Amino acid sequence: MSMMNSKTSAINGHTTARPGAGTNLALATVAFAVTFWAWNLVGPLSKTYTDALDLTPTQTSILVAFPVLVGSLGRIPVGVLTDRYGGRMMFTVICFVSIIPTLLVGLSHGSFTGLLLWGFFLGIAGTSFAVGIPFANAWFPPTRRGFATGVFGAGMGGTALSAFLTPQLVSAFGLLRTHLVMCAALAVMGAVMWLFARDSPDWRPSTEAALPRIRDALKIKATWQLSLLYAVAFGGFVAFSTYLPTLLTISYEFVQTDAGMRAAGFSLAAVVARPVGGMLSDRIGPVKVCLASFFGATGMAVVLSFHPPAEIPAGTSFVLMAVALGLGTGGVFALVAKLVEPARVGTVTGLVGAAGGLGGYFPPLLMGVIYQATGDYVIGFWLLAVTALLVGLFTMRVFRQVR
Repeated sequence: MSMMNSKTSAINGHTTARPGAGTNLALATVAFAVTFWAWNLVGPLSKTYTDALDLTPTQTSILVAFPVLVGSLGRIPVGVLTDRYGGRMMFTVICFVSIIPTLLVGLSHGSFTGLLLWGFFLGIAGTSFAVGIPFANAWFPPTRRGFATGVFGAGMGGTALSAFLTPQLVSAFGLLRTHLVMCAALAVMGAVMWLFARDSPDWRPSTEAALPRIRDALKIKATWQLSLLYAVAFGGFVAFSTYLPTLLTISYEFVQTDAGMRAAGFSLAAVVARPVGGMLSDRIGPVKVCLASFFGATGMAVVLSFHPPAEIPAGTSFVLMAVALGLGTGGVFALVAKLVEPARVGTVTGLVGAAGGLGGYFPPLLMGVIYQATGDYVIGFWLLAVTALLVGLFTMRVFRQVR
């Protein structure tokens, strides 16, 4: 028995969290929140840009969705680079590099083309997710990785901070000064990560070439399966976080600051639900958590398709949708920790994270087109309901034997 326990410990690297695990998890979570705030700077100000530039609903949705593109696809190379250089280095680099597009978006507020161009590069800030998952995983034993990735994932609350505070800051200080404040926050965060964060003693840099690692990760069936799940769970969260301020100003006629407060509430509910999803995954299994997520999202999408009145009916439905999606984001990466060997978590995280980001890229575009064509969002919510239902049934079938 002792030999078996020794062998298990050798495979897992450690059976308890390393000293310093909590501190590094907290630093990574804060860095994730700051970079996600930067990533979501455009969405909460969609009304400002629409009015100033006389944009159509489709143009507004394109503007809101554009930063999601690089934040999605960029996670693939960033995940590979994290396997090679470690989370401390990559968090630092992403924070400092993100300062450039953050500043240039603030300077381009009078140009639709300029906003698209620098909003595209603003997506670099959104790649930090692919850094934090392997960084957090390495500090914790397998039995607590659902908790670790769930707590780290709460950093997506940066979108809630952005939705709530960005319109307020712009009203108080102006658009450019708000972006300068964000640049300063990124600089401070980059310095903090470099000076105080540390990679886990169990982490070992990968020496494999990037393309073979990506190719090998794509050969793993779980990579594709989990990408589908994450495209709905996290993609749904990203889509609502970026487009909900626009939807609320158009469909429910809220002013921009009020829409931002309600979008922040949505994001906050998802943020709280994500670590709960991770912890529940450790306790009852990630498959059950994912099923609750997808079937819950199905039900809420059906309710929202009937355009319930604002505040209590609609607000409750949006919050429950956020909870469902938040639980799913925690559950999916608990599955990653179970199904993928630690040495490949960074690369697989990049691929799965990219799928999740892309899942959030297309819905805002589609919603803008649907509204411009029909004058409401009914078809969009029904498409979400059908998609979530089908992915829930897929999860039930494919992962039924995962304990």
